[in-house]
Amino acid sequence: MVGFRGCPIGPNTERTPGRTAIITYTLREPVRVLITGIGGFAGSHLAEHLLHQTDWEIWGVVRHSRWRVAHLQGRLHLITCDLTDQEATVAMVRRARPDVIVHLAAQSRVGASWQHPWETYRTNLLTQLSLLEAVMRTGIAVQRILVIASNEVYGPPLYLPVDEAHPMRPVTPYGVSKAAQELMAQQYALAHHLPIVRVRPFNHIGPRQDKGFVCADFASQVARIEAGLQPPVIRVGNLSARRDFTDVRDVVAAYRLLMLHGRVGEVYNVGRGEAYAIQEILDILLAASRVPIQVEVDPAKLRPSDVPEVRCNPARVRAHTGWTPKIPFRRSVLDVLDDWRQRVQTANVDTPTTAHESKGGRHA
Repeated sequence: MVGFRGCPIGPNTERTPGRTAIITYTLREPVRVLITGIGGFAGSHLAEHLLHQTDWEIWGVVRHSRWRVAHLQGRLHLITCDLTDQEATVAMVRRARPDVIVHLAAQSRVGASWQHPWETYRTNLLTQLSLLEAVMRTGIAVQRILVIASNEVYGPPLYLPVDEAHPMRPVTPYGVSKAAQELMAQQYALAHHLPIVRVRPFNHIGPRQDKGFVCADFASQVARIEAGLQPPVIRVGNLSARRDFTDVRDVVAAYRLLMLHGRVGEVYNVGRGEAYAIQEILDILLAASRVPIQVEVDPAKLRPSDVPEVRCNPARVRAHTGWTPKIPFRRSVLDVLDDWRQRVQTANVDTPTTAHESKGGRHA
């Protein structure tokens, strides 16, 4: 019996009444992985993690910025490609000939999606459509495709913790774009038998994160204040909101395990399963600051539709892969601060991620 793209199906095929067969298999070695958005926050950490943990061949799609993967130079195969260009994407996939694709390229800022909904929809939908069509047109036997969505697809939780059965009811343009990406992925899996695994990461933080996300915003301000580059005041939004924060280095470890053990056709939450208040991030940073800092509320930082608490149920990813986060929350926050201190010193402080070098999935 033959499964997705010629992969043998053995005793690891599961059938549930009323549902499509869930197919699992072990990746054949050697593995060549293609990461879209490798120049972004999560993409660069995923590349670094795979190089440390495996002997896989890593290919990545970039458009402009490469500073996040500069330290990996010589160990990656980088291809410059506009993923909204269908012919360029076909040529890129044909050149890389990947065994596994991790689709991270996206416009990933929730706040920016309110100001630029058209660009958010265009970027997040067209890049994925172009990529999946390229896989179809080349006929390359991809073993697995990880489509990285976001917890934003759930919208305001109807219950906590949020599991994968929670309905998709997004309230942000970014969340809508990610829900549409998931539906597109599901359609290609069902209609064309592509071996797609959908992933819904919750908020993640860590070094190399852009401004535009709460921990990086706070840390960048602390670093600039310490360097005498701005007055000793941090401007904040809603500090009472609670979010499920996981270190990006733990998140990408989950992605690797899902490449190996994730079930084709399934969807997985990736998160710690614990909620932390934004206030807790600020308190850690203020305590670590080398100078006194005042706090002021900035109405511009208040989002049109914020929810009191978001917390995931990660039982499925843990059961299927054995994944569990290892990096403590406090360490993650302090690592972000140390990263921004270094970036301020080297003047690498304004490095906005381009639309195709970002991460699909929200990091608040």
